Parts: sequence; structure tokens; C-alpha cells
Amino acid sequence: MKIGIIGTGNIGGTLARKLSSVGHAVGVANSSGIEGVRAFAQEIGAEAKDVRGVVADAEVIILAIPLPAMRELPADLFDRVPLDATVIDTSNYYPGLRDSRIPEIDDGVPESVWVARQIGRPVIKAFNNALAYTLAELGLAEGAPGRLAIAVAGDDVRSKQTAMQLVNQTGFDPVDAGPLEDTWRQQPSTPSYCCDYDADTMRQALAAAIPGVAPMKRDQLPEHFGQLGSNPSHADMVAMNRKVNAVVG
Repeated sequence: MKIGIIGTGNIGGTLARKLSSVGHAVGVANSSGIEGVRAFAQEIGAEAKDVRGVVADAEVIILAIPLPAMRELPADLFDRVPLDATVIDTSNYYPGLRDSRIPEIDDGVPESVWVARQIGRPVIKAFNNALAYTLAELGLAEGAPGRLAIAVAGDDVRSKQTAMQLVNQTGFDPVDAGPLEDTWRQQPSTPSYCCDYDADTMRQALAAAIPGVAPMKRDQLPEHFGQLGSNPSHADMVAMNRKVNAVVG
């Protein structure tokens, strides 16, 4: 499968590495241009491209960039992309911590619904509710005891199935989280967010989300991060998320 990934940070870079290792033809691009991404691409067996080249013939396009950066993508970027290409959004909104304010999201529009409107294409939300360390280090073979889960949401059945297949190939159980309008259930500070849950607990956590609660908890994150110290372990991060997000189980 031809996969184009925009963004080579913790999430995008990890997905590029994993998907290339299982045999996909992966192209990578970031804001530094072809030369800026060439060394990483060579290291993982991918192809360095610019943002137009990385989407040109991709069957799957993964957007792994901060939400405000969506506005900086070329307005016509998807004009020549086939309508049956699957677009996966991995982003999360952290106003005040990393991101500038986006009024529509502050007013309640689910993050990936906003992304779909920005790029003018349907998207699937996936890979956003797992920490980078989880994605890189904690994947297991299908059927392995204790395998962790990742939520996948969207409206197009075929594209959602493609995304779920990729989740499985990266070492996690895909959990169908419903339509794109329900992706608020897997956004930052919801019960399902970055807690390293198995599939059954993930389903419970998604169902336990309460509208309007997560943004208030998210805005308190600087205080909670401060309590963890300057170099928290992965276990500390997960424990904090499970406590602060009032998760089930």
C-alpha cells in the first residue's frame, strides 16, 4: 500500500518507521522540505518528498501535524488526490500548551471535523489517543494477551477499515469509536485518552466520556505536568492520565 505521511515528529515518525517495516511503500514530508526529511527517510526505508509529492499517488494519507499547521497546508493540496484515498488525522488540540486558539473547536466542533473542513476531504481519526512511547514500544502481535487498543472513528466504512488494518499492523487492537462527530470521545483529557487500555476497557472509556468535561480538564494539564517533575516516566504519564481523566476500570 502507498502511504504518504505529512509530519515526522514523534507520532508521524513512529508510524512511518513501523509501516515501512511491514512492507508499505511510505513517503514522508515535513515543513523542512525534501532535504530536511531525506536522512530520516533513508534511515527507515521510506522516500523523502515534499507535501505535494507525498499525497500525489498515496492510497493512504496520514496527517501527523499540529492542528494550527493544517491551515498552512496548500489550499489545493487535495484537489488531485483520488476521492477514494483514505485520509487519517492523528492530531490533538492543546491550546495554551502548544497550539494557538481555534475558535470553532473552542465552541465545540470536534477536532477532526474541523480538520475535514480545513482540507475539504473526509478524514478518519486514529492514532491520536496513544502516547508516542506507546506507539513506538508497546505494540504486540495480534491475539497477544494484554494487547493495547487504539480508537478509530470516521464515517466512510472502507476508509475506516483501512485505518483499522493499519492500527492492527502497528501492533494494536483497533476499536471502532463511531462516526467522526463522536471523535470528541477520544480527544485529550477524555477517559480513553493515552491510558494504555485493552480493547474492552477502551470501549468502556469511550462510552464514559461526558460532553464538555474534557476541555476543562485539558486546560488544567500544566498543573498536573508540573507535579510530575521535569522528566516523568511513561508509567507516570499513564498513571496521571488514568487519574485525571477519571477513567473506568
